[in-house]
Amino acid sequence: MTYEEAHKIMEENLKNPNMRKHCYSVEAGMRAYAKHFGEDEEKWAVAGILHDFDYEKWPEEHPVRGEPMLREMGVPDDIVQAIQEHGYIPAESLMGKALKAVDRLSGFVVAVALVRPDKKIGTVEVKSVKKKMKDKAFAAQINREDLVKCAEDLGVPFDEHVGIVLEAMKGVSDKLGL
Repeated sequence: MTYEEAHKIMEENLKNPNMRKHCYSVEAGMRAYAKHFGEDEEKWAVAGILHDFDYEKWPEEHPVRGEPMLREMGVPDDIVQAIQEHGYIPAESLMGKALKAVDRLSGFVVAVALVRPDKKIGTVEVKSVKKKMKDKAFAAQINREDLVKCAEDLGVPFDEHVGIVLEAMKGVSDKLGL
C-alpha cells in the first residue's frame, strides 16, 4: 500500500480536522522513528496516517473494529498488526511499539504548544514538555506513567523520545496549524 492510498483512506474516514491533524502528527513521528531505526519510512508513515482511521465510526471499539476493513483494503499484515498494537493489546513489534509511543506523546505535545503565548510548536522544547509533565492538572487525562513506559518499551530514553517526536512534529507544523 502506498502512502497516497493510505492518506486517501484516512481522509475518507476522518472528517474532524483535529483527528486529521493528529494523524499527521503521528505520521511525522513514525517517519522519524523509521529513520531512527533504519526501517522503511513509507511503510511506517502508512501506519501513522492510518492508525486512527476508524476512530470516528467506532471510538469505543477502535482499532479492533477497523482491522477487517484494513485487511480488505490490502493493508500489509505488519501495518495492521502495529495499528492493533497501538490500541490496548501489548505492543510486540518495533513498529507497534513506536506507533503506541508516538500516538500517546503527540497529543501531549500539541497541548503544550497550545498553551504557549504564540501557540506555535516551533517554540516548544523538550524541557517545556518535561515541565508540563510535572503539572498533574495540565492535560490531566493523559497518563504520564504511560508516556514514559511507552518510550521504555521502545528502548528509547524518554528525553530522546520527546526530542524525536517534537522535531518531527515541528517539521509538519503547517499541517498541524501550529
